[in-house]
Formats: sequence, C-alpha cells, structure tokens
Amino acid sequence: MTTSHVLTAPPLEGDVVRLEPLRASHVPGLRQAADGAGPGAWATVPTPEEVEAYVEHSLGRRATGCYWPYAQVDAATGRVLGHTAYLTPRWMPDGRLFAVEVGSTWLAPAARGTAVNPAAKLLLMTQALEGWGVDRLDIKTDARNEVARRAIAATGACLEAVLHAWQPSLAPGEQGRVRDTAMYYVTPATWPRVRARLEERVARHLAAG
Repeated sequence: MTTSHVLTAPPLEGDVVRLEPLRASHVPGLRQAADGAGPGAWATVPTPEEVEAYVEHSLGRRATGCYWPYAQVDAATGRVLGHTAYLTPRWMPDGRLFAVEVGSTWLAPAARGTAVNPAAKLLLMTQALEGWGVDRLDIKTDARNEVARRAIAATGACLEAVLHAWQPSLAPGEQGRVRDTAMYYVTPATWPRVRARLEERVARHLAAG
C-alpha cells in the first residue's frame, strides 16, 4: 500500500451534528449513546460494556488505511450520539480516490428519527462527492433490514441490486454465515437530487422541533 492509498478525512461540522475523527476519549460518550441502542437485529451495535473494545477495533481498522471512523456529536451540546465511518475506498492506479462507502453507522435511541442522521449523511456525502470528487458513493445493508433500507432510500440513494451471498453476516448468532446485501449508490449525476432531499429532510425535522 502506498501513502496515496491511505484513507484520511477531515472533521466534518454542521449546524446539527459534527463528525469528529474517532479517538479513545470518545469512549465514555459512546457508552452513554450505546445504552439502550442495541444489539441490532442485523448489524453490530455495541453494548455499553463492549464500547471500549469496539472503539479499539475501529481505530485498528483505521490503521490499515481503508477505514475512517467518526464519533457523531451533537453540535449544540457536545454530547456524543453515535458512530459512523467511511470504508472500502477504491483507488485509481494514479492514486485518485474514485469510490468510497459510508457505513458502520449507529445512533443513540434519542437521536433516531431526528435531524441527526440526514445531517450526518449530508456532511459525509458532500465531503465524498464534492470534497474528494468521487465517482461513486456506496451505502449497503443486510437485505433483510427493512428499517435500514427505508432509511437509506429516504436519503435519495438509488437501489442498485440485492447482492446474494455477498458478505459475512453481522447479525447476532450468525457468525460464519453469509448474507444477502442491498446495495445503494450515489453518483455525481444523482447527487444534486440527493443533496436537495437531505437538506429538505434536515429542515423539516428542525421545523418540527
């Protein structure tokens, strides 16, 4: 791996949420955020007791150069709300980042269904599509996870396909099994529509109080 093939990303800040590059000092806040947040039916959401190991694992993945985790933080209060990340970057031979995924996302129960998720997705997608100029952004989930699929579709991302036996299952109790994955994408051609939808969703949530 060359230095041009190491994924790094800046802090991302908006009026609703800021995304701080993950560090060990986020553990206490993430413990509070994880209280009552899981376990997820189809994905890995840590319990408060698992948060420290979860953060260590995320930071270890970051050291590989193929993963960039964030703590999601309330912009007004500084309260840690959850975790998200860029992952699976793909590079041109000349070192240009042409595709990346957004995932490893979970939120505290109180932050779900608020402006936080669309605001965070807006920050992540803007950096990827406008800051880095990627040709494609991926979002994927277990094909059985209807809640996540509705949330992804609500961003405006396009369903590309259900990829059968695509990856190891992350569902509790399914270690060693594979899962079908619903793959969504955003490209420069679809980005203006997706951006407008995310901005509208953030504004609607804020107006509703």
